[in-house]
Amino acid sequence: MHIDDLMQALPETYLHADRQLILRAYQRAEQAHQNQKRASGEPYINHCISVALILAELRVPPEVIAAGLLHDTVEDARIKPAHIREEFGEEIASIVEKCTEPDKRWTWRRRKQHTLDSLKKAGVHVKFVACADKLHNIRTIATEYGKVGDRVWKRFRRGREDQKWYYTSLVESLRITEVNPSYEKLYKEFKRKVREVFGES
Repeated sequence: MHIDDLMQALPETYLHADRQLILRAYQRAEQAHQNQKRASGEPYINHCISVALILAELRVPPEVIAAGLLHDTVEDARIKPAHIREEFGEEIASIVEKCTEPDKRWTWRRRKQHTLDSLKKAGVHVKFVACADKLHNIRTIATEYGKVGDRVWKRFRRGREDQKWYYTSLVESLRITEVNPSYEKLYKEFKRKVREVFGES
């Protein structure tokens, strides 16, 4: 996965300033996640690009794509929210903050429940980023499961049953009531993938 893949996927209607915003967000995310790897072993920045690519294909506003690139910088790279706000403005910073888990000193279950409760009340732009993030995560799990079977769950702090609880609960928290065809397309794919991996949703 490369930044060029994302830039080529951006809607033609995006202005030069929109593209520059997304490129700056990528550069910030790449710097923040330097040398970090995912549980699958791939460079962390690949996940950020993949999330942004999912969003670009849905033709969301450029600020949402930028937030998709930056969504883990506060949680996993310890970038201060104030720095995101200063560099990228209130809208992007707010989305990133609302996609960030609370204090790492909390228990795993408490942190995940906080995320579920927060997402249930979140606006659609936050849900776009969160759903794209979780979709890429569940796609990765499905791919790795195909390679190593049940051993995939050993890569996580919590095993299959806890992951099943979390992902099936996310299906509920990420629902929206308003009419938004782009989000509905994203949400349905996420729901289908959760069912594919865990057998229900």
